[in-house]
Amino acid sequence: MTPPSEQLAALPRRGVLLILSSPSGAGKSTLTRALLDTDSEITLSISATTRARRPSEADGVHYRFLKQREFDAMKDAGELLEWAEVHGNCYGTPREPVEKALAEGRDVLFDIDWQGTKQVCEKMRADVATVFVLPPSAAELRSRLERRAEDSPEVIASRLRNAAVEIGHVDEYDYAVINDDFERCLNELRAVLHAERVRRARQPAITDFAAGLVKDLADLQPS
Repeated sequence: MTPPSEQLAALPRRGVLLILSSPSGAGKSTLTRALLDTDSEITLSISATTRARRPSEADGVHYRFLKQREFDAMKDAGELLEWAEVHGNCYGTPREPVEKALAEGRDVLFDIDWQGTKQVCEKMRADVATVFVLPPSAAELRSRLERRAEDSPEVIASRLRNAAVEIGHVDEYDYAVINDDFERCLNELRAVLHAERVRRARQPAITDFAAGLVKDLADLQPS
């Protein structure tokens, strides 16, 4: 007879589509890498793009590199969960691989902004859990952007203006975490992911499992 613990582990579940959003400099990319490195059940969604492939990039690993006509065909056929045009290039998330992963019980991590989040939620709301990562203060956000030493003062000012707009959408998210302590924030993300994994609606076999418990309990009653 299979031990109860192994029975529970074998119960199939539907995957979670976990979306992380934040203003630039809030630490979302570092949190994303840490979550992927420490949790083998979640993978990063691979976007499609019309921009040229860089020498260090591999098709299907960093992006799916498409011709503009291919991208437009996917968009027109409703095959993209979300898409946007940035600096003359199009970026989007193909729907089919995400649907396949969720159906197989694998979780998919999205690193997208509030506009992309809105598009995904319109199409797959029942599968989605959204998290907004906030900086501890405006001053600290500016300091982080300056410490990166990657951008000019003008670009930093633009990022801060954009941050104000992005943070204004925090109420549209299921969860919000403040990245003032990296390990604590990472643990909060892990807790969100764990809670979403055990949602009853994502465990289609749980109804039959519970029915079996009811039957076994009835069998245990004295006749």
